[in-house]
Amino acid sequence: MRGSARIEATLLRQRGYLFEWVPVCLGCGIGVFFLLRFEPSPTLLTLAALAALALAALSPRLGEAAAPLALALAVAGAGFVVAGLRTHQVAAPVLNFRYYGPVEGRVVAIDRSGSDALRLTLDRVQLERVSAARTPDRVRVSLHGERSHDVAAVPGLRVMTTAHLSPPGGPVEPGGFDFQRHAWFEGLGAVGYSRVPLLAIAPASEGLAGLAVFRIRMALSEHVRSVLPGDAGGFAAAVTTGDRSAISQAALEDLRASNLAHLLAISGLHMGLLSGFVFGLLRLTLAAIPPVALRWPTRKIAAGGALVAATGYLLLSGASVATERAYIMAAVALSAVMLDRRAISLRAVAIAATIVLVLRPEALTGPGFQMSFSATTALVAIFGWIRDARVPMGPKWLRPVLAVVISSAVAGLATAPIGAAHFNAVSRYGLLANLVSVPVMGTLVVPAAVLAALLAPLGLDWLGLGVMELGLRWILGVAETVAGFDGARRLVPKPGTPVLPLLALGLLWALLWRGRGRVAGAVPVVLAVTLWTQAERPFALVAENGALVGVMTPEGRALSKPRGAGFVAENWLENDGDGADQAAAAQRWPAEPARPASFGAVSILHLSGKRAASQVTRCAPDQVVVASVPLTGLGGGCTVLDPARLRATGAVALVWRDGTPVLRTAREVTGQRVWSGWKKVSPRGQ
Repeated sequence: MRGSARIEATLLRQRGYLFEWVPVCLGCGIGVFFLLRFEPSPTLLTLAALAALALAALSPRLGEAAAPLALALAVAGAGFVVAGLRTHQVAAPVLNFRYYGPVEGRVVAIDRSGSDALRLTLDRVQLERVSAARTPDRVRVSLHGERSHDVAAVPGLRVMTTAHLSPPGGPVEPGGFDFQRHAWFEGLGAVGYSRVPLLAIAPASEGLAGLAVFRIRMALSEHVRSVLPGDAGGFAAAVTTGDRSAISQAALEDLRASNLAHLLAISGLHMGLLSGFVFGLLRLTLAAIPPVALRWPTRKIAAGGALVAATGYLLLSGASVATERAYIMAAVALSAVMLDRRAISLRAVAIAATIVLVLRPEALTGPGFQMSFSATTALVAIFGWIRDARVPMGPKWLRPVLAVVISSAVAGLATAPIGAAHFNAVSRYGLLANLVSVPVMGTLVVPAAVLAALLAPLGLDWLGLGVMELGLRWILGVAETVAGFDGARRLVPKPGTPVLPLLALGLLWALLWRGRGRVAGAVPVVLAVTLWTQAERPFALVAENGALVGVMTPEGRALSKPRGAGFVAENWLENDGDGADQAAAAQRWPAEPARPASFGAVSILHLSGKRAASQVTRCAPDQVVVASVPLTGLGGGCTVLDPARLRATGAVALVWRDGTPVLRTAREVTGQRVWSGWKKVSPRGQ
């Protein structure tokens, strides 16, 4: 009884603040859904929904202590169900074989690949000798070759090319980023490339009703880049229309190394700056008209005008997931102003996070959602504490400077572990770069963009764009300078799966819990840091198609080839926290091609290509043979990892358990989910 009374007294002290835990509980349910290694059946989802409803209905009768706990479980159950419903809502055909042949479709998205190739997303797809029921709704094709750009791709244009397509790939290593799941929620049923010219077969006006905004965006992006050439124009197009296809790879690398890449994405910063600027401009304009200022609710009118501007920005920028998330946050804050409620509060953040998770539960697993709401939650909590505790901020002229310093420091600290976990890098001078760049974005770039939009009907938008260019060139210059500092970017190894959830739980507890009990949040944080620092990378890794092998050595991971499978090699080395490139890592491989390489108690033979495979007929029982082509008739009883087996297992890791090497597969980690598409395990693969 004493324990129950103590819990009840503790929860009573949290009354009025429990709503802030709604997105946390919702996220827990969503997280459980995505961590499962099997696909929940409709029956299980129905039972979870009924259990959540029952807990919510019974909670008023359970008393002050049990009611909040029952509601927390009900919300978590709702998150589980929402994730399941969303998964089946976006279901679409996925290509289950490698395809080469004609590909026809309508251009619905244009961007660039990691290798800087122009990349098109097509819908209304037609593939030769593939039935409509098996044809993916959307495919993404990278255009390579000198003549691949003979036809200018524009939104709505129906095109045809000859391309290599394959199903979306699985994780590059067990426990790595699951591109299959990402592609499932993006509606991508196949990805590939083309090296032949693109042909236009129908004009862009055909069936363009749903692409009108996209076409306007691309036209505006082209106009901006015609006025502002180079990376400044590409930067301007990115922050106004969401089109990042014109930014050079060198500029992107500088922005990433200096922790300024977030300025490219139309996220909370841009939406907040735009909404705040329009709100302030409208309020000052209305205040300058005495009859209006005395009779009309100018603050609410300004908030409504800012909401209209934010909505236009959402549509103009392409309504990406990050922009939708930022818009919801801005809309909640502006609506609070119109309803005479506090605009910036943890409750407003909780409302925005809840809306995002209900609409797109898959966003929980991505770095965008995690970094955006971690920064927002930390900023609101810290500035709320400064306000409530009446912390002195110095004279009025110093307060804006301190606010910028505090904002950059808090946001940087809140997002640093998430960025390091997802991108395996920490920018050592990111705080410095943001301190001298974010104010320029807020005071120069965003107001100039609004000015350009207002002057566009008069044909004078070049005035605003010219001012905008000054700010963007400053930011690019800062990025280049900071990226050139010695050790500007420090690589860190990939953490284990529990690390980020533990960090999030501990930090959220410290920020949301009221009273001295918030210090308990330090326990999961310390545990997460301990797990991260003690994380061990797999001894050996095998690509899902057998094209590359990587083995950990005292000098770092040794790769079996200096070229080929570059994306896989890059990810492995980044996950190791290794700054070497593929060519340098290949020099660590201790054997000649097509010869066994000895790594202590393990011998690995990598056979790349038909010629190398044909020269090997026997192997040793304790040997691991990896091949990029099917192996037949290989005797000796060794462990064989060829495409036939790897199609059923995905990427493979070799880990040590009690001094014995054990194979761990991507299939074992991700399980059999609706987006996985694993082949049946053959008897040989068992």
